[in-house]
Amino acid sequence: MPEERASSGGGEIAGTLDPLELRGALADLINARKLAAEAPGLFSELARIVLGISKLQFDRRDPRFADPSWHDHPVYRRLGQGYLLVERAVNQAAARPAGTWERQARTQYVANILTGAASPTNFLLGNPAALKRAFETGGLSLVRGTRNFLRDARNNYGMPRMVDRRPFTVGENLACSPGAVVHREEMFELLQYTPSTATVRQRPLLMVPPQVNKFYVADLAPGRSMVQYAVAQGVQTFMVAWRNPRKGETHGRWGLADYVSAQVRALDVVREITRSDEANVLGVCAGGLTTAVMLGYLAALGDSAVQSATFLVTLLASTHPNVAGMMATKGAVNKVRRDAAQGRVVDGKMLGRNFALMRPNDLVYSYVANNWLLGNDPPAFDILAWNDDTANLPSTFQRDTLDVLVNNKLMQTGAVTVLGTPVDLSKVDIDTFVAAGHRDHIAPWDGCYMTSQLFGGDTEVVITATGHIQTLVNPVEGSRYRYWAGPHGDPDPHKWLAAAARHEGSWWPRWAEWLLARSGDEISAPRRLGSRAHPAGDAAPGRYVFEE
Repeated sequence: MPEERASSGGGEIAGTLDPLELRGALADLINARKLAAEAPGLFSELARIVLGISKLQFDRRDPRFADPSWHDHPVYRRLGQGYLLVERAVNQAAARPAGTWERQARTQYVANILTGAASPTNFLLGNPAALKRAFETGGLSLVRGTRNFLRDARNNYGMPRMVDRRPFTVGENLACSPGAVVHREEMFELLQYTPSTATVRQRPLLMVPPQVNKFYVADLAPGRSMVQYAVAQGVQTFMVAWRNPRKGETHGRWGLADYVSAQVRALDVVREITRSDEANVLGVCAGGLTTAVMLGYLAALGDSAVQSATFLVTLLASTHPNVAGMMATKGAVNKVRRDAAQGRVVDGKMLGRNFALMRPNDLVYSYVANNWLLGNDPPAFDILAWNDDTANLPSTFQRDTLDVLVNNKLMQTGAVTVLGTPVDLSKVDIDTFVAAGHRDHIAPWDGCYMTSQLFGGDTEVVITATGHIQTLVNPVEGSRYRYWAGPHGDPDPHKWLAAAARHEGSWWPRWAEWLLARSGDEISAPRRLGSRAHPAGDAAPGRYVFEE
């Protein structure tokens, strides 16, 4: 499904794999012992394929082999079966234990790229659907495909585009919840959304998005916007809109402490505007990591400004296999440190390319066939349009968050010091709500579940049957989703999941009920946005969201 194909803002917490260490993963993959173990079965099945008696079946869920020719034409059937045989053998070799989980994950990463690239459907003569389209269109599909290829080689680092963004306009049919900018500074704008109910809850909600990709993943399209849903429940809702760091300026030196300090300032503005001593906060992905550090900082100061916190697809430690740990090779970490020392800004599109390669068949090669061989335009889909609207990343922030996550520093009292203050999350005695996606390949659910074990208050946990972005974009209307939920308990996430109750539909209503119970009394909705000290300015979505 398209919505599960998006990569994510999870890229801001990882580095770039060092080619020399990928060479080590390749060596693990083609280890002589592994090849010897696979050889007898491989050659035996290959003989059956050549004779036309192989029982190898194409997976009906694999769109690469949906064309009838793969089943009906003897040449294509043998070609496809031969490929499936090699793909299976390579994946079995990659799955054989080879040291740490990080090393094994890198081996699987290489295996996925190589086997995906070798698929016959990536080549014109090996793709019967593309050949048929070429004959049907008199070669026009090949002309269009060549045009798409040249455009992508020039403008998209040689990667096929995943989305047609032309039908989408930020501020019109994306990020279009009404509101205004009530505070602007160099690092962020603060948006306040217009109430849609006669009464609102006294205690406001501050949303903190990830630092890569734009904030409007939480305010996607009408009916699919978490912002819109929260406002409709009578929650006074505010959003941090991070600025896109610019190359050639000092933005590359923005680090973890800078983002935490910015969130504290945003929190102060929210409380001043709403005249509330306390607020609730919500952090998404790496925005959740900076939110957690902020909470630890406030707790150390004895500041009770936050009543509750929601963490969405948020990894706070590498207790379970994850992308950041896999990518944090010695070479990659050293490169991140060198970039941070020079104050560089990391190109967001380059990060997006690296993460697309985490799922190469879905995020790269399927578009090679669709865009370049079939000559089609990529699909027009709101999540993919948001995902393509990347933001750059300060290398200092990349270095800081990678250090915190990979070294499990938030699980160690005082291992993280921010703004001169040691952080201890166990001293954060507030209620928390943790949501993660069971099919998330960026922030795996079991690692996100461990967030529930770090704070001092009670925690409600939701695990959705979705991927990274669809965990957040989980609308109520027409919901076809399901989730598991309950209070945090067993420190083993898999044991917790086995005992958790399963529910049908979106998890948003469960979260809204939880949040409203912690949002104070009902009061009349404000007639104007902002305050005398922070007057409403530009209409939402503001200016920073448009910066390239």
